[in-house]
Amino acid sequence: MNKQLLLIGGGHAHMVTLDKLGTFIEKGYGVTVIQPSEYHYYSGMGPGMLGGTYKPDDIRFATRKLVEAKGGRFVLGKVFKIDPHQHVVYLEGSEETIPYDVLSCNAGSFVPREMIQGNTENTFTPKPIEQLLAAQKRILECAAARQITIAVIGSGPSSIEIAGNIHQLCREKAVTMPTIRIFGGRNFLSGRPERVRRLARGILVRKGVEILESGYVKQIDNDRIVLENGQEHTADIIFPSIGVRPSPIFARSGLPVGPDGGLRVNEYLQSVGHKNIFGGGDCIYFEPDPLDKVGVYAVRQNPVLYRNLLASLENGPLEKFQPGGKYLLIYNLGDGDGIISKWSITFSGKLAFYLKDRIDRAFIRTFQDN
Repeated sequence: MNKQLLLIGGGHAHMVTLDKLGTFIEKGYGVTVIQPSEYHYYSGMGPGMLGGTYKPDDIRFATRKLVEAKGGRFVLGKVFKIDPHQHVVYLEGSEETIPYDVLSCNAGSFVPREMIQGNTENTFTPKPIEQLLAAQKRILECAAARQITIAVIGSGPSSIEIAGNIHQLCREKAVTMPTIRIFGGRNFLSGRPERVRRLARGILVRKGVEILESGYVKQIDNDRIVLENGQEHTADIIFPSIGVRPSPIFARSGLPVGPDGGLRVNEYLQSVGHKNIFGGGDCIYFEPDPLDKVGVYAVRQNPVLYRNLLASLENGPLEKFQPGGKYLLIYNLGDGDGIISKWSITFSGKLAFYLKDRIDRAFIRTFQDN
């Protein structure tokens, strides 16, 4: 049997590998891709889809179509566990095992739900991205009937983009504008440059978004939001956007993981415990220098991961991944408002959104067209 390359997920860090799948096929290697959906959504455009700027087809890659067109095998399913000794992967709800000689993991991340209790039909997390489509429908249904309150939990980039795009959605669809509240803990947009924080606050306040910084959310119970200080608030629709964690499959499989549960990899994006396992994106813990959970690193890992997977199959030398310097902060706050920041340059407004839109569309078009 020819050597088998197995890819878990068709996300940002696997884009180049998927684009060049023909290279593996032509060399006689079998390629299998496992993903829980036939499509992969570009998370950087997710809030824009919520706001109505983009349609689903604008922000997703047809992974299954691409893999099968290039001669690979696509498996619709979710990985449950990896057996690194038998070199097989187990799927959820299936007895089938899928073998590999080289495995690459781009299994993504998820928003933890431990704080969420009770009925969750009106609670939507930013991941998986498809949740934002369901949220859009629910917002329009409720806001067309009455005045509602929408709560966004957390004050990172995802939170401010969701809040701003909810405003755009309701304004453009001419429904009753909801009360939009961001529960920002104690320090709105902490960790971001002070000018970015001021600009974001100013844009959101002009839209009527309330920013609460009286404490962290302890629990969500049906429509009740309970803060750590005992304060309670209610909301009709809730978006917990409290950061992400790597997929749990690595800890479940007994693989070496980092403090966050991500697959622990070395400078070659290679598992520190198993030389034929690689990974990229949000699901890894980069041991030489832990990385932020931002898409830019997955994009930068793309070509290195592709070359190292090919080298591993051919017993060739591996290439080191260099994370690179400071990355561009770029946000879509709805209604054509954006923020851009890098080095000493920070500005907001229509031009900032225009540049983000151009960058995002160019990125996705590169891989949609192949």
